[in-house]
Formats: sequence, C-alpha cells, structure tokens
Amino acid sequence: MYVPFDTLPEESRIWIYQSNRKFSDEEVTEIESSLQNFLENWAAHGAGLEASYQIKYNRFIIIAINQEVQAATGCSIDASVQFIQSLEQKYNVDLLDKMNVTFKNGEHIAYKPLIDFKKMAKEKSVSANTIVFNNLVNTVGEWEEYWEVPAGESWHSRFF
Repeated sequence: MYVPFDTLPEESRIWIYQSNRKFSDEEVTEIESSLQNFLENWAAHGAGLEASYQIKYNRFIIIAINQEVQAATGCSIDASVQFIQSLEQKYNVDLLDKMNVTFKNGEHIAYKPLIDFKKMAKEKSVSANTIVFNNLVNTVGEWEEYWEVPAGESWHSRFF
C-alpha cells in the first residue's frame, strides 16, 4: 500500500538505487507512475507493505517501507529487485551496480566507477570535503541525516 514518504517513521527501511545517468523529467514522471503502481500492490506473504518512494536529483530512486506494519521478506525484496531490473531494461540504465560513486561537483552530480573515484582522490580532484551520496544508509532517519555527507564522514573516507 502506497503512503506519502513523509508519513513513514524514521525507522522505516530503505533501499537506494542510483542511476548511471540522469533521468529526463518525462522519464521521472513515467517512473513515478510505475513506482506508485508497484508499491500499491507490493506485499509480503499476502500482507500489503506500507511503502513509499522518492526520486532525488532525477538520478536516485529511494524505496522505503514501514517495517512496524509489515516487514519485507525475501520474496517481497526479490519482487522489488525484479521491478528495478525492469526499469533498467526499459530506460537502458544501470541501477544495481554498487561499485560506483555519485558525488557533487559544484552544482553538477557526477557518477564515476569506484576505481576512478579512488584515482581522483589520490590526484586531489576530490577531497574529504566533497559531498558524496552514502547509499549504504538503511533507514529513513539515516537517509535524512547521513545520505548527503562530506566524503570524510562516510565509507568513502578510506580513499583520503
């Protein structure tokens, strides 16, 4: 069952999928419609999941569920991954590769393979103060506080 994102408690579980390219506004509108339809019917062992989504910067898809109502199960998580894979195919994007880093470069959002980001850190093209997107956060509360952070305050700090 779809609910507005801002009604979910801070403890709600999230999954963040970053795209290897920016979605057009038209694509975002289509993806939002697909997400809403998917979340309306998303269930775990027949019980509807209280779920929502955000699309940030036309690049990140954040899916969240209120686990106090019903926890996600292996099958429901598999269904969400299959949904994300269908988006990958439809829009010819990569949403599941975790070996990439997305960061702010001024007002621009850059997306680089991890190996390139390491090289940029070594060459001082990025610093511990560079704002990165920490997609390892697990809850809405962590997402609000620790998603957009200086690289030195996230797992990226190992490169500096």
